[in-house]
Amino acid sequence: MNSTFSTESNANASPLQLDSALTAQVLALGDVLREKKWTVSTAESCTGGGVAFAFTSVAGSSDWFNQSWVTYSNDAKQRELGVTLQTLEQYGAVSEKTVKEMAQGVCSKSGAQLAVTVSGIAGPGGGSDEKPVGTVWFGFVCGDSTAQIKQVFSGDRDQVRCAAISFAITHLIKMLSEK
Repeated sequence: MNSTFSTESNANASPLQLDSALTAQVLALGDVLREKKWTVSTAESCTGGGVAFAFTSVAGSSDWFNQSWVTYSNDAKQRELGVTLQTLEQYGAVSEKTVKEMAQGVCSKSGAQLAVTVSGIAGPGGGSDEKPVGTVWFGFVCGDSTAQIKQVFSGDRDQVRCAAISFAITHLIKMLSEK
């Protein structure tokens, strides 16, 4: 059988790497969560588990990182997190309403006090005039506070994804500092 895919090649892979600044942020986040005895959970689409990867890249994260979902398809968002079909049909997967429902599902299923959800268009295709490539919606829960934030990042697919991961972690820290 001929195949164009080889497990011996990493030509198609671009491994996620944390820089020292992001690692420091994750460590700081973990310290605050450990002190509060809180946990964080995530649900990600366009970042493909990158936020969860960042969390688990530091030793001791099992003290404060609970669990994660990669809900790339609309079906997974519905089945795993309870996002409604009406929301997906009316607003789309990359929307304020979708990340809000994703965050509600994460908290309900995990019991975490802190949550972040990510859904966006990393590219290179899939964008539109209304939602260009680089559009990413974030849903946040921090105790009884919630937020949904839209960002539009520039760059290629990897740059958009890395920027989204960094933004998610930075905003979690901001929300925690306000508690």
